[in-house]
Amino acid sequence: MRTILLPLLFLAFINCSKSGGDKHSVNADLVDIINEEPLPPHSVSEKASSDATSFPTLKGSDTVSRKIIKNGGMRIQVGDIKKAQSQTHEILKKNNAYIQKEEFQNTDVNENLNLTIRVPHKSFDKLINSFSDGVGSVLSKNISSDDVTEEYTDVSIKLANKKIYLEKYRDMLKSATTTKDMLEIQEKIRGLEDEIDVAEGRLRFIDDRVNYSTLELSLYKEKVRSSATSKIGFGSRFIDSLTEGWNSFVAFLLGIISFWPFFLLIPMIIVLWKKWKKRKQ
Repeated sequence: MRTILLPLLFLAFINCSKSGGDKHSVNADLVDIINEEPLPPHSVSEKASSDATSFPTLKGSDTVSRKIIKNGGMRIQVGDIKKAQSQTHEILKKNNAYIQKEEFQNTDVNENLNLTIRVPHKSFDKLINSFSDGVGSVLSKNISSDDVTEEYTDVSIKLANKKIYLEKYRDMLKSATTTKDMLEIQEKIRGLEDEIDVAEGRLRFIDDRVNYSTLELSLYKEKVRSSATSKIGFGSRFIDSLTEGWNSFVAFLLGIISFWPFFLLIPMIIVLWKKWKKRKQ
């Protein structure tokens, strides 16, 4: 009897262990299936935000050089606009500068040539000195410097992080299996691409203003000569005085004529006053 029971117990033990192993393999397969199922729609943003916490964030870097924007404005009185314009072109050529905008005004009183000049920042001070020395009499000059290093660094850091987010969302888009998930991820990608374009445009603008300084130059010539500032002879000054006197007399006469309606009212007032006085007597 013992010889029969021992083999039976041994077979039963083997069957139990085999069924236990099959049960564990099924459970493992179920876990794999659950992990392979697509994320619900609301979990897309949650997964992105959770993954975003693991993104490497750029810190303030010392590699960004100082960004200084230099601007200036000058108003110069000259004797001849054309000659001054020719001198200006020579100065610009020597300093590798160029004219971004040009505007000329010719009035009865003066002539104005307004120029917007862009010059490499290294040549900005040299350009200012060149205009101050030999073109004409400097009437006004203002120079300003704006340090935009902090703004440039901040925009650069945010731009780099946005690019990291963008790549992460693109990877998520490849593995998305439902239409809703794909639409949500694509919307995130579009928003990031727009923000990246704006940031890159801002950096390009700052680089342009840093690399090339701006000078607003105004060349000015008076048409009416002033005896206090111009070196002219007595004869010319005498003729100018006669001309100015005649112009003043004509202006005074025209001013009186403009009051002709009031001159008509004076006789009428006198006649009415005399009649009123006779009636009273």
